[in-house]
Amino acid sequence: MGLSSPFIKRPVATALLTVAVGLAGAVAFRLLPVSPLPQVDFPTVSVQASLPGASPEIMASSVATPLERQFGRIAAVTEMTSSSSIGQTRITLQFDLNRSIDAAARDVEAAINAARGYLPANLPGNPTYRKVNPADAPIMIIALTSDKLPPPALYDAASTILMQRISQIRGVGQVMVGGSSAPAVRVDVNPTQINHAGVSLDNIRTAIAAQTSNLAKGSFEDKDRTWLISANDQLLKAVDYRPLLVKYGNGAAIRLSDVATVTDSVQTVRSLGLANGKRAALLIIFRQPGANIIDTVDGIKAALPQLHASIDPSIVMTITLDQTITIRASGYTVERTLIISVVLVVLVVFLFLRDWRATLIPTVAVPVSIVGTCGAMYLLGFSIDNLSLMALTISTGFVVDDAIVVLENITRYREKGMTSMEAASAGAAEIGPTVLSISISLVSVFIPILLMGGIVGRLFREFAITLSITIMVSMLVSLTTTPTMCSRLLKDNRTHGRLYVLSEKFFDFILRTYQRSLGWVMRHSALVLLIAIGTLCLNV
Repeated sequence: MGLSSPFIKRPVATALLTVAVGLAGAVAFRLLPVSPLPQVDFPTVSVQASLPGASPEIMASSVATPLERQFGRIAAVTEMTSSSSIGQTRITLQFDLNRSIDAAARDVEAAINAARGYLPANLPGNPTYRKVNPADAPIMIIALTSDKLPPPALYDAASTILMQRISQIRGVGQVMVGGSSAPAVRVDVNPTQINHAGVSLDNIRTAIAAQTSNLAKGSFEDKDRTWLISANDQLLKAVDYRPLLVKYGNGAAIRLSDVATVTDSVQTVRSLGLANGKRAALLIIFRQPGANIIDTVDGIKAALPQLHASIDPSIVMTITLDQTITIRASGYTVERTLIISVVLVVLVVFLFLRDWRATLIPTVAVPVSIVGTCGAMYLLGFSIDNLSLMALTISTGFVVDDAIVVLENITRYREKGMTSMEAASAGAAEIGPTVLSISISLVSVFIPILLMGGIVGRLFREFAITLSITIMVSMLVSLTTTPTMCSRLLKDNRTHGRLYVLSEKFFDFILRTYQRSLGWVMRHSALVLLIAIGTLCLNV
């Protein structure tokens, strides 16, 4: 009786504790991030190196190979892939799931420094690296199209205005711009013409670099004042580059337009973005780790009118990808299933107890246990996703079991003539160890999932922990709140209501049927054993 007496004798304190657990869980539920699946970080590092003008073969042999040799010495590297293209090499390193991404990044940096002596001397800079998460897909893609502006202008508006503004929205982690490239002037040199003119590619490069530099022009000054010379020598359009003097040959000036075709274009011509068949610039948006994806997307959508007002009116902004559509649908379905399951549990309890006061007692245990679990999920860094919601849905059947077991035992003592207070103390003290053993047995079922390794284990670990926490919270509620409510809500008299009397004949019929069937089974035990063995063989 000492197990539950302190809670039963202090009903106000127990009620306040229950309300506090519920409120804390409700607040935590609002703070929990929302995602389609549990957050699983894949320790992955991407390394990039560039050597302008180098062929893929040269990049693979002189840049990728020295780096790969150094990366191969790093511990816990499970996979290493590299790809080389014109002037670019990308190496992706994937580490063991138990490896810290920060420690792996430090090892990669050390390997890059060690390989620097084996890399080409004319490499513009050290290879760069960044930590990436392949599982973190973009949450939204916005396409910019226009019937009046060319793709470079769309890219310029996206990269100089929209990208910075969207990055400031709460929950946004990274914004990338694709589908086109920044405006640029392209010079396509004709090899035959420069050969006849006696001009080298280096002559053309030097002439362009000398004419488009933006340097200090100096100043004029006297004893009282100073005047700065302000002029911009940068050339921004193709028409300004065409008359550039490249070389004098045979008494004639050779200009850039004589040996090359100069056009207004983009930096990268091999980038293409399409939205509904139209050329487009694409804003690819990623969220911050642990951010609520729904709140982040809602914040972006709310800012779209203001963002559109800051760019050219002829640009049309269209959302081509919104990950929250499926997340909202699946979340709504699971939440609806959770509500239906709670309602069905309450109805079944009422059907067999046939007393609204008694039904209210286990009914309270379900929402308090589920909402209280949300507080533990928040402390553990979990999220509201399909697996955690599935765990909460499954737990409704487990949660109500403990409360019903305690309630039935208390009711048994009450029917023996004890008062509600005495029955609650005696029944809870007697059934407490049983409830504890049942809860521990249920939690032990999920130990294999908790110990499971690999990506599947990482995904289902949150499911197993959430379900285990719900069972343990349910046990605490059943041993504290349930006996306290029984001591206050259950009537001391043993008279039953009209519903109980009318349905008693039906339950008596079920009881007599069960007794007759059980008696037949006991009298024909050998036959029943043969039937059981035959059923087992048939299943095999």
